[in-house]
Amino acid sequence: MQEKFYSERLLELYDVCHAEMPEAQTTEFIGDVEQDTFVAATFIASYLTLKAVQHLGRSPSDERIDNFDMLSVYQAFATLVFVILTLPLKSEDIEPDVVQAAAVIGRALFDELSDEACVECIESGLRKVQLLGKAEQDYLVQFREDMDKAVIAFVIAGTDENAPFTTADLIPVFGALLNILCETFSRDD
Repeated sequence: MQEKFYSERLLELYDVCHAEMPEAQTTEFIGDVEQDTFVAATFIASYLTLKAVQHLGRSPSDERIDNFDMLSVYQAFATLVFVILTLPLKSEDIEPDVVQAAAVIGRALFDELSDEACVECIESGLRKVQLLGKAEQDYLVQFREDMDKAVIAFVIAGTDENAPFTTADLIPVFGALLNILCETFSRDD
């Protein structure tokens, strides 16, 4: 059996995730690997973030009023998932635009926000991703490593029928990781 390209795995994982959210808008793939993997990765990143938020019992609609900055934490989480999901695409000479992805993800996560508020969440989320990437604190280094492992495990769970776990088994892991991020950016300095 021939090994799948990573891009094929992402498209397959998109189908798995989309099947669990049939109410989500379906995007038809156009046969352009770079564009199709971008669509798949932005959807998967949004999907995982929404599932993690739900798992934690958090309410973005309430936080929009009471704790607006928390929305940018969700944006940062989704953008980080996107970055990790798409890193292996470099071996296929595909390098999706992270800023463009953040905009697509932001619109998906916060479609009820005004354009100005959504832009604020996206920009703040991107700044948080940059801070996380540069952070040297042990717990944040560990967080990045755990995110890498969780995203890789999710791809395997969704695309390998012999995986020892399912995508649903990993949602609590993403919930725990999102919780760490929420606590990190909720701390008073």
